[in-house]
Amino acid sequence: MLDAGFIRDNLSAVKANCANRNATPDLDRIVALDDERKRLQRVADETKAKQNEISKKFPSAKTPEEKASLKEESGKLKEAVASTDALLKQVQLDLHAALMTVPNMTHPDAPVGRDPSSNKVVAEFGTKPNFDFKAKDHYDLIHELDLADLEAGAKVAGQRFYYLKNEGVLLELALVQYAMQTLIRHGFTPIITPDVARVEVLEGIGFMPRDNAETRQVYTIADTDLCLIATAEITLGGMHRDQVFDEADLPKKYVGLSHCFRTEAGAAGRDTRGLYRVHQFTKVEMFTFCTPEQGEAIHEQIRAIEEEIFNGLGIPFHVIDTCTGDLGGPAYRKYDLEAWMPGRGTAGDYGEITSTSNCTDFQARRLGIRYRPKEKKGGGLPFVHTLNGTAVACTRAMIAILENYQQADGTVRVPEVLQPWIGKDVIRAKKG
Repeated sequence: MLDAGFIRDNLSAVKANCANRNATPDLDRIVALDDERKRLQRVADETKAKQNEISKKFPSAKTPEEKASLKEESGKLKEAVASTDALLKQVQLDLHAALMTVPNMTHPDAPVGRDPSSNKVVAEFGTKPNFDFKAKDHYDLIHELDLADLEAGAKVAGQRFYYLKNEGVLLELALVQYAMQTLIRHGFTPIITPDVARVEVLEGIGFMPRDNAETRQVYTIADTDLCLIATAEITLGGMHRDQVFDEADLPKKYVGLSHCFRTEAGAAGRDTRGLYRVHQFTKVEMFTFCTPEQGEAIHEQIRAIEEEIFNGLGIPFHVIDTCTGDLGGPAYRKYDLEAWMPGRGTAGDYGEITSTSNCTDFQARRLGIRYRPKEKKGGGLPFVHTLNGTAVACTRAMIAILENYQQADGTVRVPEVLQPWIGKDVIRAKKG
């Protein structure tokens, strides 16, 4: 969330930023609401001060008439305070709701563009496989190798749910272990988070669970204030809600494991074959709380860890610097890793496997997470900065492995780094 004072002082820049990000908040209304909030607060303070003056006069009142007059005046002031407080509360609610529609500012080096066509490839890793046979997509491979059962998933839970089976299960568990061990070596604290969170925590992170059901990306739980989480970013970010860190304790670096649930509203017909776009998946997520000065270096560190993980898996991929029109609301800057998937489309294509975002203090303002500087510089306590990044989204990583490591005889080689957990170097079709 941007501060209303910041919007007022930088109105032209905020308007230009919103235009670059395809966002249409009513910024002039936000300034007007903030003006009204200040006016009502001033009226409330002045009225309460008059109330205090009247209260001080009561002990010295000498006649019943004087006391009655003071009592009548105090009653009117009490009514005025109640009326002003009610108006002030409503304006504060309206201002907060309006501020929630404003996206974060954008890193000056992020590409400016209206849609994903303006995303910029900034790095490439690995070599695309050169098969001497017709490559299969992961949908065919998981069926032929009996790694998943999408039909049973659909019967039990609906379309785009699935059962993992056999080496499919071992692949997911191996990916989790591989990612966790990698992050622990980099100093991240491992966490298993809840799979649900309160609505206000999702809103603090930047999700909008109260949106129209046709666009909402998260599942809400009926008759509660809870939602199924779309990512452990939500629960890791909410873990320190309303806390104050000492600067000496920052950065705080976590790696969280959770299931993720997404409605994929509006995604019909797009990447819905197989495991690419599903309603539930397992993900290992990085999350960091830090000072503003630490943010950019940590963002590059998270990106480097993502690159390390997929280079270790031997997957060819490139890195995207996401353009303004393709950024989520909380992100100041975002990198995506897109893996080469030989079975995607008619001749292979890249598909997103991870992302990492620097959200500056956007989420921390909503969640009330601050820090106590070593040297106090006046004013209130500053907000921390937050950053997140996917270590491994298991279904997407599994697609990339199956399609890049497939062989002419229908088998799939297992990446060397995963073999200790899977217990074999090749996945073969089951006999009989």
